[in-house]
Amino acid sequence: MSGYSITEPSPRQKWIAGVLVIGYALVTLMPLLWILATGFKSSSDAIAYPPKVTFDLTLEGYVNLFTTQTRQTPEYLAEHPPQTWYEEIVRDKGMVIAGPSRFGERFLNSTIIGFGSTFLSVFLGTLAAYAFSRFRVPIKDDLLFFILSTRMMPPIAVAIPIFLMFRSVGLSDTHTGMILLYTAVNLSLSVWLLKGFIDEIPREYEEAALIDGYTRFQAFYKVVLPQAATGIASTAIFCLIFAWNEYAFAVLLTSGTAQTAPPFIPTIIGVGGQDWPAVAAGATIFLVPVMVFTILLRRHLLRGITFGAVRK
Repeated sequence: MSGYSITEPSPRQKWIAGVLVIGYALVTLMPLLWILATGFKSSSDAIAYPPKVTFDLTLEGYVNLFTTQTRQTPEYLAEHPPQTWYEEIVRDKGMVIAGPSRFGERFLNSTIIGFGSTFLSVFLGTLAAYAFSRFRVPIKDDLLFFILSTRMMPPIAVAIPIFLMFRSVGLSDTHTGMILLYTAVNLSLSVWLLKGFIDEIPREYEEAALIDGYTRFQAFYKVVLPQAATGIASTAIFCLIFAWNEYAFAVLLTSGTAQTAPPFIPTIIGVGGQDWPAVAAGATIFLVPVMVFTILLRRHLLRGITFGAVRK
């Protein structure tokens, strides 16, 4: 009898799968690696043609990203020698640092709005999903379809009505307005994802807790939430990615106080036009929080994707 197993891949299949995975990873990571490398190029190397793969490393892009600069006369430069390494980088262009840029403020706005809307989306979505999963809600199917229907068209299609509404109620260019907007957009995704996870949790766990004297809220908090942790983590990642990267609403509804990083980064202008090293540096830094958040929750994410796929 042959020792071949229909469940265990052969060495050749493993080799082919490995090659495909490595090839896909290289294709996927290549743009990110190129952006990372561009952040350490000089302005001339960033726009060189053909593109330079080898280049002299410089922090010019990061200095330009975090500072505003102004040109000064040779006499002024001679009287005021540079005091720090980043001032020396700026002096090579005949300029001096006038102060910090607004990137830090825009990055902070992205953090407040992104994580704030993610928290609200997951919090409200968990409560709604639990109610739909456990209680007899009138016209439940119609309500779930209505919630899902909010994702059937691109959100930017209702940008003009939202702009007029925000302007009339004073929410334009505010953190509160953007958090509420992103929460409303993400809520349908949150409700549907979390309802699927909560449906997979046996009702017997809660019934046993209720028999032991727990209230409904205590059973939800101490029994259901720990079981739904994988779903909550997965949903939080997807909600954060949308809120963190959203561009259209941020451009339309913010201009100063609550402007996030996505509409700010492309507007970074250098001496001769678009400052591509600074843009690449901003994109690299902007990628870090979502990457760290996803890595911290990767165990829950992998479990959440396969949750309920195998039944005993």
